[in-house]
Amino acid sequence: MTQAPTPTADTVRRLVRTLLADGADTAAGPDVRPVAEDGGPWTWWVGARHVLRLAPDREAALRQRRELRLRDLARPHVPVAVPASVAHGEWAPGLAYTLDARIAGGTAGQQVSALGEDDLAGLLSGLREVPARQAGTLGVPRTAPRSLEALRRMAAHAAEQLGKADEFDPARMAQLAGPAAAQLAAQPNTAVLVHHGLTADHLVVGADGRVRGVLGWGEAVIGDPAEDIASLARAVRSPAAVRAATLAGYGARPCLRGLWLARCDTVIRLAERLEGRDDTPLPLLRTELRHAWEAILLERVTEFRDDAADGPAEEP
Repeated sequence: MTQAPTPTADTVRRLVRTLLADGADTAAGPDVRPVAEDGGPWTWWVGARHVLRLAPDREAALRQRRELRLRDLARPHVPVAVPASVAHGEWAPGLAYTLDARIAGGTAGQQVSALGEDDLAGLLSGLREVPARQAGTLGVPRTAPRSLEALRRMAAHAAEQLGKADEFDPARMAQLAGPAAAQLAAQPNTAVLVHHGLTADHLVVGADGRVRGVLGWGEAVIGDPAEDIASLARAVRSPAAVRAATLAGYGARPCLRGLWLARCDTVIRLAERLEGRDDTPLPLLRTELRHAWEAILLERVTEFRDDAADGPAEEP
C-alpha cells in the first residue's frame, strides 16, 4: 500500500481555499488547526464553521464514502442533526476527504438533560426506522450479536485483576450470573441500524443539556440495538441510557442486555489498559466504568416472562 503523505496545516489550507469562497478567508488562507493535539493529523477545524476529515488510507476512504451515503439515508429518520458535507473528493490519489458543516455545541462530558434524553430516545427510534436492507446496499456490514455469557466470563477474570489493583470490587460481577446472561441473549430478528459509536465525543450537547447532533457514523453496522444502549450507558450514565431506550420503545431485555454489555466492556477495557494492552486515557476509562455501573431500578424489579420480556420497560 502506498504510504499516505502526512497532511500539514499548509496542505489543509491549500485544499480548503479551493473549497470555500465565502470571502471570509484572508490572503494567508483560513484558520486551520487539528481537532485534537494527540489525535493525529487527519481531522481539522476550518475556521469556526467547518471540519475537514482526511482519510489516511484506501480502506478509510471507502468507509468515508460509505458514511456520506449513510448519513443522507439516516438524516430524515433522526430528530438530531447529522453532519452534512459541503464538499468531498480526494486530497491525494485514492484518499478521500469530506468538508463538513460544524454542528454547534459541546460534547456529552456535560450532563444530558431530561429533554436531552428525549432527543436520545428519538435517535434510537430513528435508527430502528432506517431501512436496514437499504443500508446494506450501501455497504453497511451486518454483524452477529455478541455472546453475553462469553463476555461475562472475560469480565469476571478482568474484575479479579482490577480488584488486585484496587480499581473495582470483583464481587459486583456476581450480579450477572450465568442464567441471567442466558436470559439476556439477543433475540432473533431484531437487527437494526446501529450507530456503534455513541461515545461522549460523538454526541453534540448544547448548554441546555439537549442533544444537538451525532457525529462519527463511519462504524455503523446492522446488528444488535443493545450495542447503542451500551454506548449510551458509558457516555451519559446508565439511568439516562435506559430511560432513553425505554422511551424509544425498547423493553426490559434489550435495556438490561445493553447495560451489561457496557458493564462488562468497561471492566475488560480498564484491565487491558492497566496491563498495557490499551492506550485509551485512564481517566476516560474510569469515568465510563463509573457511568456503566450506576444502579438502575429496572435491574432490581425485572422478572422476565417470555410473553412480556420485550414490552416497554419502566424506568423512572
